[in-house]
Amino acid sequence: MATEGHKVGVIGAGAWGTALATAIARGGNDVQAWAMEEDVVASINNEHENNRYLAGYRLDPGLTASSDIAAVASGKEFLFLASPSLYLAPTVRKIAGLPGIRDGSTIIAVLTKGFVPAADGPALTLPTIEAELGAAYKDATVYVAGPSHAEEVAMGKITGLIAASSHHRNAIRVRNLLRVPGIMAYASFDTVGVQVCAAAKNVIAVVYGALDALSESSPVFGDNTESLVMAAGLNEIQKIGFAMGATYAETFTSISGVGDLDVTCKSKFGRNRRFGQDIIKTDMLAQFRDLDDLIANVKKIGYLPEGAVACKYVHEIAVQKKLRLPICDALYRVLNKEISPQQCLEELIGNHGEPRDNFARVDLFSRVEVDG
Repeated sequence: MATEGHKVGVIGAGAWGTALATAIARGGNDVQAWAMEEDVVASINNEHENNRYLAGYRLDPGLTASSDIAAVASGKEFLFLASPSLYLAPTVRKIAGLPGIRDGSTIIAVLTKGFVPAADGPALTLPTIEAELGAAYKDATVYVAGPSHAEEVAMGKITGLIAASSHHRNAIRVRNLLRVPGIMAYASFDTVGVQVCAAAKNVIAVVYGALDALSESSPVFGDNTESLVMAAGLNEIQKIGFAMGATYAETFTSISGVGDLDVTCKSKFGRNRRFGQDIIKTDMLAQFRDLDDLIANVKKIGYLPEGAVACKYVHEIAVQKKLRLPICDALYRVLNKEISPQQCLEELIGNHGEPRDNFARVDLFSRVEVDG
């Protein structure tokens, strides 16, 4: 269990930021969250609930909120960044010169899942924020991930998390802070692998959700098919990870790899799974011209499917590093309105019942295409 009395700030009071904030408060810590929406601040402080982003879940009284980002970020022992990937860098710029951050005394951890744009191609979140924070945080920030839907964390259901950092002491400090009732926390030093798993699994979950929706009426798609796609998806995540500099194969078989992928694909709380289902059931993509238009107007969806944003960056990484990623590439073409979701799955899995030569030309578990 965490030592009592730590002063903790959480920047971003969406569902995940709020859930982890209340879990840390449950461990006896003084936790303050920042939200830009005044109604969120009021509901957390007055009703001990986040009515906008985590409605129906009681929050620990030790969690308070403020719309003053400087007040929340200043003078904290630990600061967790929970802004969406699209807004992470601008948010960090707002707090970089504040007390405790300017001199590097605050330990900063990131909860944001996804890649962020950079001049030389998509980048991971830790090096992105470290560049904004300055020399004091070089290789010293911490990344927190794992199979952790906000709703269950808020309820106190047992959840595993990994705190990853190149700064071993900071990884262990954040791990210890997170060892509160309901959370089993571990340390990792494979920051690249853990970040790639957290970002890329959302792409696979969108495809899984689409397949899940089709399986309801399909004579050939079922649970076995979904497991096939999930396993092949993990294979693609591992390819991306090693291409970007992951150091441990075990990362992909741990809770940050297969664990996070499994819950993101299967849980009823998963937004990316839901997005995949909505693509099939409500023709969600009809309102967008292409993937760039979807990202620019993502608020029209009503929730944030990080997998759609991550898919654009995974495609760029695949092109840059010459990676064959059949599942990720197929989703990219669906979101970019180049093929239909049905064509996507037929290409990936094959036209079953036909002669062998008419099966899919892509081997999901190979680095090369099958020649048919």
